[in-house]
Amino acid sequence: MKNDSIAESPKVACRDNAESRETEEKGGGLCFLCGSAGSSLPPKQKLVVGYALKPNKIKSFLQPRLEALAREKGIMFVAIDQNKSLLDQGPFDIVLHKFKGKEWFQTLQEYVQKHPEITVIDPPGAIEYLDNRQSMLNVVDDLNLSYSNGKIAIPKQLVVRGDPNSVPDAVKRAGLKLPLVVKPLVLDGTAKSHELFLAYDHISLSKLEPPLVLQEFVNHGGVLFKVYVVGETLKVVRRFSLPDVENYEQSHNVGLVPLPRVSFTAASAVGADLDPHVAGYEKIPDYEHIFTDFLLSLVEGKSKEHHVGKN
Repeated sequence: MKNDSIAESPKVACRDNAESRETEEKGGGLCFLCGSAGSSLPPKQKLVVGYALKPNKIKSFLQPRLEALAREKGIMFVAIDQNKSLLDQGPFDIVLHKFKGKEWFQTLQEYVQKHPEITVIDPPGAIEYLDNRQSMLNVVDDLNLSYSNGKIAIPKQLVVRGDPNSVPDAVKRAGLKLPLVVKPLVLDGTAKSHELFLAYDHISLSKLEPPLVLQEFVNHGGVLFKVYVVGETLKVVRRFSLPDVENYEQSHNVGLVPLPRVSFTAASAVGADLDPHVAGYEKIPDYEHIFTDFLLSLVEGKSKEHHVGKN
């Protein structure tokens, strides 16, 4: 026998429907817009991350796994339109960017002044500090790190500016030993700022274009360790690097030898003069979880600061 006394399920608006945020009846039930299971609990708070990245960075960064995990955690990535005023876009909780230049930095500064609650990753001041090859290494030197087998230190280096003809004498006075790695002082986003050379003699140093950083080349077995710091998380990955410079090579080389960018050099262990059994990693392990947790922690930190300030 049909039971006509069964009550109809209460209807609520699900969190995915923007047209209605009100429930017809309190309690769980079916969404009256889409028919899906609803809840009387408040919807998950969305964290909106506006990103300003170059196309190649977007392709490598916004992988499907990252976007899927971000959605699960209530994080939404929104592209920032470079053709529109940043002040007219948003609102954002976080601005994630990988652009440089005075005009862009000024735009960010104006946006933060109007929206002080916004977190910018990374702040222009921090970027400029790390884009200077002298100041970026001073941070390591100031830490004065040591361990049981020795000390962690930066290569002996010299910053040169002004007349190129004065460079050879400046190197001799500083007591730097050849060969020297030649690096532009500032990373400004151009291809030229990534051009590296190995200088084998003092005469070739006068052909350089300051401002530059000259560093003694330290043999390191064709391996470098890249340190990633994401909030409170620290990851170290092993990467291929430049091969060691032997004494024989030093005595038979003259002039400036261009070096490939370390991040792209040696696609195999053979090319890097590296033990083939040693792996190199291109991505940070568990990057998706680390980065999404980091984004959430930034907002949580802001919320705690606001709460303490009100008390």
